[in-house]
Amino acid sequence: MIQDLIAAERRELAVVLEELAPSRWAEPTLCAGWRVAEVVAHMTMPFRISTGRFVRELVKSGGRFNVMADRVARREAAELPREALVASLRDNAHHPWRPPGGGAEGALSHDVIHGLDITTALQLDRRVPLDRLEVVFAAMKPKQVKYFGTDLTGIALRADDLDWSYGTGTPLTGAAQDLLLVLGNRRLPAGRLRGEPSARFSTI
Repeated sequence: MIQDLIAAERRELAVVLEELAPSRWAEPTLCAGWRVAEVVAHMTMPFRISTGRFVRELVKSGGRFNVMADRVARREAAELPREALVASLRDNAHHPWRPPGGGAEGALSHDVIHGLDITTALQLDRRVPLDRLEVVFAAMKPKQVKYFGTDLTGIALRADDLDWSYGTGTPLTGAAQDLLLVLGNRRLPAGRLRGEPSARFSTI
């Protein structure tokens, strides 16, 4: 079932990307330092890179995954045409890639969050279906939030479109997909969150 959700997410995002004007691929996303092109290159990297090449790229980056991911995303965004990146996402809808230790839920979370990095930053009117968000939230444990580096001390996230909450303290309310981005340590466009802590997680 989760693989079907992953496939649907990839196909739907591919349609969104196909309809983007070429100039918008150069716009910044919520993923710091990456434009649309780099985010899509990163999302589709597992479909193009073998285990052996992954290890070689990691060694080149001194074993630092984030450094390797950034270098490869920038290189492939520069080398591959937009059409090839979109096709890679669409044609690999059922690709069985899983992030280390993340399982199918981790793959869905990866696709959903990076898709939102694009659509939220570009202020596109796309809503991730709630059944996909439910799966992502169910698998989101404190260690994942810690990995993102998000400080939610004293804050209670409360979705207004889904029966979901996280943490205790001062309420921070918004759409479930926006709160997922908060968990992922993203700063959202102003006006998407409500509550006293909203300024901490919003751009000016």
